[in-house]
Amino acid sequence: MTNLGILGFLFTLSTLFALLNYWTLRLPITIGVMVMALLFSLVLLVAGPFIPVYDVHAIMRSVLGTVDLPKSLLDGALSMLLFAGAMQVDLKMMLARGVPVVVLALAGTILAVLILAVTAWVALPFVGVPVPFSWCVILGAILAPTDPVSVVGMLRRAGLPAPLQAVFAGESLFNDGIGIVVFGATIGLATGDASHVTTQEVIERFLLEACGGAALGALTGVVTLSLVRRVHDHDIDLLASLALATGTYSLAHALHMSGPIAVVVAGMSMATELGQRSIRDASRAALRGFWSMTDEALNVLLFLLIGLEIVEVSPGLGVVAGMLTVIVLSLVARGLSVMLAVLPLDLRRDRRAVAVLIWGGLRGGISVALALGLPAGALRDTLLPLCYGVVVFTIVVQGLTMERVAKRLYS
Repeated sequence: MTNLGILGFLFTLSTLFALLNYWTLRLPITIGVMVMALLFSLVLLVAGPFIPVYDVHAIMRSVLGTVDLPKSLLDGALSMLLFAGAMQVDLKMMLARGVPVVVLALAGTILAVLILAVTAWVALPFVGVPVPFSWCVILGAILAPTDPVSVVGMLRRAGLPAPLQAVFAGESLFNDGIGIVVFGATIGLATGDASHVTTQEVIERFLLEACGGAALGALTGVVTLSLVRRVHDHDIDLLASLALATGTYSLAHALHMSGPIAVVVAGMSMATELGQRSIRDASRAALRGFWSMTDEALNVLLFLLIGLEIVEVSPGLGVVAGMLTVIVLSLVARGLSVMLAVLPLDLRRDRRAVAVLIWGGLRGGISVALALGLPAGALRDTLLPLCYGVVVFTIVVQGLTMERVAKRLYS
């Protein structure tokens, strides 16, 4: 099947699942599509043995292998999703709450990685799923970042105060990049491919990727806006925004910097004073409409793939026990990391905000893609279902209850 055929197949499935969700569950479209995809995958897997003519499991794996979620997301769709999310934030409010955003995105993410790594290393052997400590760090790096796709959509519905929305959105947009940088810096140590890397080298690499990515995003944003400033044409502005999103992400990877952080900063440049002067209101409205539609379409495809990827999970009682354990540990790690990160901040006095930040720590496609991208072997087969369980739990349980939690706390 051609790439266009695969894309058409996925959009067709997405449309069918969206219609089924509309007629039955009436969940938010992204969550509804994911739930329908999960049910569809489970039905096919259960019915597979009764259809001997076709190896249903192999067919699904073949289709998903063609899509290649890790590569498609991390090297493709992520630049568009993060750029669209960054364009939607209230930049003035985020800058006013810049310290909490940076502390939660940086210190909070690193604390979450360490807390989850230590607790998983201690607890998993008790449920028959022992994992070496270096791989527990990888597990922490996969599950520490919150998902901007889920969080930004959730914020639209929750009705939280604007300052808290800014902190929430800023953290989720930046901690994806931080998590991916931590993952990249530690995966070599876990697999033995970089056994001689020192702690200092890991820190230097982290700073280069994170700070370098931010600087690159700011630079490409300024250059792009300066070029379109004297040209008042909707089509050129749209092309420039596409070039800014995809070009910044690709250039960051070529320079061994953080693509997610670079494209977030580039997207935020559209809301700066230079961005306001460079793009007229009519053109800006067209841009927002285009990126909003692109964001929705890619979100639906992403959540569809998350639902279908259950075929990669090996069933078993040990897997279920490990999933339940890591779900609890991920909530503990999120709670402790947020509380410790905000200790030096005024935000710690607002218990409602801390509670919302903890419960709103949804994981999504980034975590699934990183887990699927692990090198083949027994440890990948162990970690993948653990990560998958956390992602599904946070999206379905926390995502669907977040609005009620927010209204109860802030009504």
